[in-house]
Amino acid sequence: MVRFLEAYIKGADALTERTGRAVSWLALLLVLVVIYDVFTRYVLSASSVAVQELEWHVFSLLFLLGAAYTLKHNKHVRVDVFFARMSPKKQAMITILGGLFFLLPFTVLVVSSSWTFVANSFRILESSPDPGGLPLRFLLKAAIPAGFFLLLLQGVAEIFRALLFLTGKTVPADGRNHG
Repeated sequence: MVRFLEAYIKGADALTERTGRAVSWLALLLVLVVIYDVFTRYVLSASSVAVQELEWHVFSLLFLLGAAYTLKHNKHVRVDVFFARMSPKKQAMITILGGLFFLLPFTVLVVSSSWTFVANSFRILESSPDPGGLPLRFLLKAAIPAGFFLLLLQGVAEIFRALLFLTGKTVPADGRNHG
């Protein structure tokens, strides 16, 4: 069982790391698109619906597909004022309980409930309803279940890591205090 948990953690971490590093380039793209938008809007007095939509499309992809990477690197939002003062064992317990009762149910809910939403978008080949907007909006919507599925996989890895830590089977190699 320990080998399975370690293999799962290693596989999920590797997938998350590759995805996160690839998605991180979207931050640069977002900055360039915003600079272009600001330049054309305020210097050239021209505006483009497509460029404005591209800004939120890129931001959406960055947020959705980068969430698992953020979780893996322990940079997600939580009440660190309390968490940081806890012992490594209590931190591991919080990770397990929070994962089991909040993270996993929420990610499963989003993945399962978004399928119909995304399928309908694909069925009609949804694009922007605005004149001059971007086509292929259905591809952007597909990032919703994909991003939450990646978050689910990494969440399970974090729970497994904490379980292994609590049982004394392994110590995290990434510098975390807890599993």
